[in-house]
Amino acid sequence: MTRLILASTSPRRAELLRQIGVAFEQRGIDVDETPRQGEVAAETALRLANAKARAGLAIPLPASPARGGGERGDVAILAADTLVSIGGEALGKPRDREDGLAMLRRLSGRRHEVYTAVAMAWDGEIKAFLSVSHVDFRPLADDEMLAYWQTGEPADKAGGYAIQGHAAAFITRLEGSFSGVMGLPLFETAELLRQAGLSIWSPCPR
Repeated sequence: MTRLILASTSPRRAELLRQIGVAFEQRGIDVDETPRQGEVAAETALRLANAKARAGLAIPLPASPARGGGERGDVAILAADTLVSIGGEALGKPRDREDGLAMLRRLSGRRHEVYTAVAMAWDGEIKAFLSVSHVDFRPLADDEMLAYWQTGEPADKAGGYAIQGHAAAFITRLEGSFSGVMGLPLFETAELLRQAGLSIWSPCPR
């Protein structure tokens, strides 16, 4: 049986995998996420998702509870990367309050794109998909942007907001994948799992 490792410490990605009943283990990885010169957001997301999946292959793993003797066994590494883009410029996680508020001002009253790439390494190869979503924000007042920042929610989110959280009140329209904007597009993920022979909608630990 293939052992699935989520190469991410994101609680949101773990929550989404549990939503479709996937049994997995979660491990952190570290890759350089600096965009390359001339690289557009879609290219960056795909490159980083592939890099994270590749890096996940080197994660030291203890023996699976289902296996004895410290065997690594058949392992699939699932990784993802999300970038918010507006006017062709990628927005990462805010550096501080001023950066976060500047991001919200840029998103206010405008449409932006969210690119989430998901990649899986297994059986000697890496396969990847890209999810592209379009999100419209209503105009935001300065006081509500500040109040939103003070909730603490935007600090570790690409683009400085969470669609599944308080920022849902800002969004007038979504074209694409809600789970993709959250950080793990479930349609594309389920397709990768299917190709690797992994089941969804099975009991899994929480």
